[in-house]
Amino acid sequence: MPRDSDHKAAGAIPRRLFFYNGGVLRQKRLREILRAAGHAPRLGLPCPDDGVMVWGRSPYAARGEAVAAKRGVPLIRVEDAFLRSIRPGRTGAPPLGLILDPMGVHFDSAQPSRLEHLLATEPLDDSAVLQRARDGIARLKASELSKYNDFDPDLPVPDPGYVLVIDQTRDDASITHGGATAATFREMLAYARIENPGARILIKTHPETRAGLRGGHYGPEDCDASSEIYDAPVSPWTLLEGAIAVYTVSSLMGYEAILAGHKPRVFGQPFYGGWGLTQDENPVPRRSRSLTRAQIFAVSHILAPIWYDPCRKRLCSFEEAVDQLEAETRAYREDRQGYVAGGMSLWKRPHLRKFFGRHGSLRFRETPDPARLFLYWATRAAPDDDRNPIRVEDGFLRSRGLGAELVPPLSLIADRTGIFYDPTRPSDLEALIAQPVPPGGEPRVRKLIQRITTEGLTKYNLGGALPDLPQGHKILVPGQAEDDAEEDDHDDTDTDDDGIQDGTEQGIIAGVPDPDGDGPAT
Repeated sequence: MPRDSDHKAAGAIPRRLFFYNGGVLRQKRLREILRAAGHAPRLGLPCPDDGVMVWGRSPYAARGEAVAAKRGVPLIRVEDAFLRSIRPGRTGAPPLGLILDPMGVHFDSAQPSRLEHLLATEPLDDSAVLQRARDGIARLKASELSKYNDFDPDLPVPDPGYVLVIDQTRDDASITHGGATAATFREMLAYARIENPGARILIKTHPETRAGLRGGHYGPEDCDASSEIYDAPVSPWTLLEGAIAVYTVSSLMGYEAILAGHKPRVFGQPFYGGWGLTQDENPVPRRSRSLTRAQIFAVSHILAPIWYDPCRKRLCSFEEAVDQLEAETRAYREDRQGYVAGGMSLWKRPHLRKFFGRHGSLRFRETPDPARLFLYWATRAAPDDDRNPIRVEDGFLRSRGLGAELVPPLSLIADRTGIFYDPTRPSDLEALIAQPVPPGGEPRVRKLIQRITTEGLTKYNLGGALPDLPQGHKILVPGQAEDDAEEDDHDDTDTDDDGIQDGTEQGIIAGVPDPDGDGPAT
């Protein structure tokens, strides 16, 4: 499959890459991405046609640097792409993409990196790529995606009108190799106060500092009457929307500030500084080109990285990587509280855990738990309660086989408002249909429709030979189960793991037992 990064600046990376860092052995996803990109990570000593890979400018990179220099082979520096995972990498979360750099590393301003080389030399005038970049920026904003995504988009943010000062973790390589020191952060905060007299100042904590993984540069002792440490796990896009000015040293959030429409004040030398989109306190003299937001994004997210599809174990496009991260992040944000599920047949329960039990536990009982979301199978009458349950029903591409035959579903609909087949009240699906198509939605819809029609997919996908049909004009009258979505539950004394009696639906369709009221496809 062609890769977005397959162009002239990628040709200097050998196939076999030798490494001397135990982290590569521990990170299965990292090795998968390299292999999918056509590289073979190896232990041992490289031959003349091989290369050595190191992780950025980590303390362990010196081993590989020494071997590469002694053996006279290319040195390839590897870093995470700018959309990474839900939680930080230090928690063990695997990456979604990588940047392989035979020239340098993007956060080291002492020498040009491959990313800087592309920004300085690529024409960046391909209208199709630039449109992809504009759509990509809009998608990240709409889905509130960042490098790390373990924040709560429902948390309230401060009233707009504040100055945002972005903290970073101590001894971060982008500071050490980006023309800055710990003193730069003190200087930046002083500038923010001087240039914005009387303004509210929020000092944004880094996600790894909030998680207790690494310390930051600011603490309560750095605050005064007009400034405060802000460590709530809110969406960076929402926080940037309310800011009147943004100050950063070299944080990726400073880049997101550009994408959000700001011209941030930059005190280090990050890859996004020096292209006419920042106010640079410490500019890099060799960067003199003026770029648009779409052009710099086209390089940083489309041309420079390699993206990986962990489901299909292959490289993928930037857009497919966003699809994946969007799905993972949505599941995290919806599931992290955990669930209580009622009205669920026993045979469904292990399959439901695959949908809802990844980030928060799923327990089965008939009464809600105030600390958890409450799921209930849509065709059953939920118990009287002040809390409206989330109704669960099979999706529109369900399985290859019937629910009546206990074939598990491949998709579910979870509706917080109603359920799609009940016209007497609104549903989430109805609300989504009424909304404008989200950024990037139209090409995804067209691609999905084409795939469904080409493959001949339907809800149950039973297959089989078509009956003999008369010639000429035909009128199709689809049939449905007689009591579809209206059957009564009854108790056949199955007991769940919480000691609650659980009834199993029985629908009779042409003499076939139907535990779920799915009925045969017609």
